[in-house]
Order: sequence, then C-alpha cells, then structure tokens
Amino acid sequence: MKIALRNVANVIRSKNAGPFELTLDILLKEKEMFDKIKAADIINKKTIAALYRVAEEDVISIVYFPNAKAIKATIVRPLASGALGERDVYGAQQHAPLMDFVFEL
Repeated sequence: MKIALRNVANVIRSKNAGPFELTLDILLKEKEMFDKIKAADIINKKTIAALYRVAEEDVISIVYFPNAKAIKATIVRPLASGALGERDVYGAQQHAPLMDFVFEL
C-alpha cells in the first residue's frame, strides 16, 4: 500500500537548528502509523539524504519521540543561514520534499 506522508501527518515542518543545521519535524496523526513507520525504518538517514540531495553523512540524526508521535531529522544545511545565495534564512520553507514523500508499508 502506497502512503503519502502528508496524509498521515498532522504537521510536517522545517526550521533552523542553528545557522549550519536544519531540522525537519514530522508529527503523525496516529500512534499506530508512527509505530509502523518506525518498525519499517521508513524515515532513516538514506531516505532523508535522498529527499534532500545531501550525503548520508550530512544527516546528523533521526530521532523518534513515541509519546508525541513525532520524528525529528537534522541535516547539515547546504548553505549557512544568511550566507550569500541562501534563500531561506529561517529554514522554514524546506519541508516540501517530505510533503511529497510517498512510501510503502
């Protein structure tokens, strides 16, 4: 069964985690779906690296928070916040790849 992440999440957002890192938050609607995604290792370093076109070693961490039904991924920003050529100083517009992410369970 193919599932769009945007259909099972209440919140998908991005934000700065300092000037050199970006954090991606996924807050799922149901505990059952959170458990399935975690058990199947759907959101992992390889997935985030592919979605954000960064090296796997630039995916700093993936943390699951069961009580909040949340997943947090942190990556190295391609350009530092406010650097010449950087277009999203707050990192708040970087969630689109997750919005379009479709996976199978």
